[in-house]
Amino acid sequence: MSKVVISWSGGKDSCLACYKAMSMGYEVHCLINTVSQENKRVRFHGIKNTLLQRQAQVIGIPLLQRETTSDGYEQEFKQTVISIIPDGIGGVVFGDIFLHMRKWADKVCGELGVQAIEPLCGRSSEEIYLEFIGLGFEAIVVTTKANLLGDEWLGRRLNKNFFEDIRRYKHIDVCGENGEYHTFVTDGPLFSRRIEICEFQKIMRDGHWFLDIGRYQ
Repeated sequence: MSKVVISWSGGKDSCLACYKAMSMGYEVHCLINTVSQENKRVRFHGIKNTLLQRQAQVIGIPLLQRETTSDGYEQEFKQTVISIIPDGIGGVVFGDIFLHMRKWADKVCGELGVQAIEPLCGRSSEEIYLEFIGLGFEAIVVTTKANLLGDEWLGRRLNKNFFEDIRRYKHIDVCGENGEYHTFVTDGPLFSRRIEICEFQKIMRDGHWFLDIGRYQ
């Protein structure tokens, strides 16, 4: 099997995709994470760059973290991958679920001459969610679209109770694949130890609720 990198957000989908890729025999060279040049946070998720560094540390896979801009994101992502292709990289693993969402990955990887690997794509959100928690992964909600999910959802753990509650919202994807919510993984089969969230505050910004995590260990 070829050596790959993981497109890494720190959330449940990229984490499960990494786990699945490793189970398929791929050798993971590193996790690629992009943060906003403006605020040093993961785009869309709002997580501080240092939290991703801690996550990679307890997982034991090197993190390649790059600052990107809104206008230049695609080219900057490609340049990041190009910089490590000489290390023998044959593919990039993504955590997309819906088939139409893999178009960008296929386009970018096609231009780079590497394979776009999508271990989750084409499966139902319900199946993926239940597999994630069934494997023993733990994650919390760190971002929601404020017009869909209020701040009471922030900090909630992904478990069977969460699954039953989110399923009641017929206009919301169970995995939040349309951006309804985002997560941060704190423990699971890939982790050497759990990340404990000690302090946080809830912040509203640009139509989204964010769990701004302060202290953790």
